[in-house]
Amino acid sequence: MSDNNTKREIFSWLRAVGIAVIIAFGCRYFLFTPSTVHGESMLPTYQDSDHVIVSKVSKIERNDIVVFNAPDADAHYIKRVIGLPGDTIEVIDNVLYVNGEAQDQSYLPEDMVTGDFKLKELTGEEKVPEGEVFVMGDNRTNSKDSRMFGYISEKEVIGEVKMTFYPFSDFHIGN
Repeated sequence: MSDNNTKREIFSWLRAVGIAVIIAFGCRYFLFTPSTVHGESMLPTYQDSDHVIVSKVSKIERNDIVVFNAPDADAHYIKRVIGLPGDTIEVIDNVLYVNGEAQDQSYLPEDMVTGDFKLKELTGEEKVPEGEVFVMGDNRTNSKDSRMFGYISEKEVIGEVKMTFYPFSDFHIGN
């Protein structure tokens, strides 16, 4: 093999690796990113140290589980979207009502107790403001969420959790 052919082969490999790196970076920056669950606020849905894939291009809807920049720490939090802009929210006798309709909370253990509240009592507002979401952890008795720190700006939402990839025994797609 001549020096010229060797140089071409090396250049071909470097170009392929470079293109792969650019594609991987683009996908991670624009489409999806990995994240790690810290703490127990999403039990039983997610365990501490679960590794998830977050879609950065999903339209956020009620009951989606999202990762966002924490408003009170240099960290990311993972919580469930309970209220969207314009929604009213209240919990009465452990039943969550959004816009006056009782919500299915089958993702919660039967013995999970959520204290009664009305959105106005927590935030001073009747409805979730435009550009904001109201989030809660699934482990309602041990979750720092919108009941404590208020609304989350939609701009602070990194994306929706789409898949758990580690530990492998918990691998699943969706919530």
